[in-house]
Amino acid sequence: MRIKLKNTPEQVELIKALGSKNRLVAAEASEAFAAFLGPVIQRVILQAGTASQVYTDAPFDENDSPSYPLDLYYQELNNGYVSVYSQTLAGGLPSAQDVSAVQEVKIATYRLDSAVSINKRYARQARLDIIAKLVERMSQEVLVKQERNAWAVLLKALGEASTTPQGGTALKHFIEAGVAGQFKLDDLNKLMTRVKRVNESWAGGTPADPYSTGLTDLYVSPEIKEKIRAFAYNPLNTVGGIRTVTSSGASESAIALPDGMREEIYRNAGMQEIYGVNIIELIELGVSKKYNILFDNYITNMPSSTTFDPSVYQILVGVDNTKGALIRPVATTSETGSQFNVQPDDQFMQRTDKAGFYGSMEEGRICIDARALSGIIV
Repeated sequence: MRIKLKNTPEQVELIKALGSKNRLVAAEASEAFAAFLGPVIQRVILQAGTASQVYTDAPFDENDSPSYPLDLYYQELNNGYVSVYSQTLAGGLPSAQDVSAVQEVKIATYRLDSAVSINKRYARQARLDIIAKLVERMSQEVLVKQERNAWAVLLKALGEASTTPQGGTALKHFIEAGVAGQFKLDDLNKLMTRVKRVNESWAGGTPADPYSTGLTDLYVSPEIKEKIRAFAYNPLNTVGGIRTVTSSGASESAIALPDGMREEIYRNAGMQEIYGVNIIELIELGVSKKYNILFDNYITNMPSSTTFDPSVYQILVGVDNTKGALIRPVATTSETGSQFNVQPDDQFMQRTDKAGFYGSMEEGRICIDARALSGIIV
């Protein structure tokens, strides 16, 4: 993430005024620069973050207490309750709560903030590169906190969620790969079936919701993406094929991908779509990686009753983005309508010859319907 400030006369004049030794001039410049910083950082964290791809914003006034009506989900459930996953404290552990679907759930929010400072001599020299680094630093600090909190709620819901179809047994929202350590089309195919079974209607039939299409996105590690790219030039029988069951037990039958699919993967190596599911790469996923370890804190048990070891197994996260089940309530200021607010940091006095800025935003993360989440343990 790199930010570059335009070298315009107005921009240079503002930066130089920021470093002025005249207290009134510096104060006015700090207020103007803070007003400029807020929208810029808000756009950066919106575009650079991965959580913004799966969460839907629900803006609220900074003086209000956000809530969400659950009666919209009532007809989709067979017990009249919604399992809501949320986080009440930034950096804390998300919690689950069963709430009656005739109620409104109150959403806890928390503040994400950052403070940065520079020596005023860089401002007097109009060092736009240094000022740009200040903006980058504030954006990065908020983004790191924001991403961790958002994915913690999502992984908590995926790790604990279980749905019992009518006339069936409880189903976890994730499955295990047919071949340990390998990702196959057969695994994706089975996951799509699991998603359909988990999302049956409250009457035990086909859901009438026109907005839900099933699995839309699958978030994978770079190592899994490597295996997908290999589909283009390797037949699946180089690592084993689809697992079938015969009279003598389980066996492997070798099968290669159709040439048309292999060519499509070869031409679009950076971004693939398989069976209409977007394959999206996340650096934080993978064996012993951050989100994999985070998932280990929340998973109850694997379908095979094997213990999930984040140094051996990895989770592939599936999302149905058409449900809108992941909500991000975010406060907007009544004066400016901005979500991220920056103010001059008044802790620095004249003798320090420094200029500082403090930025913050108030947001929350909540999963209202965990049936929008699924996964594969590889």
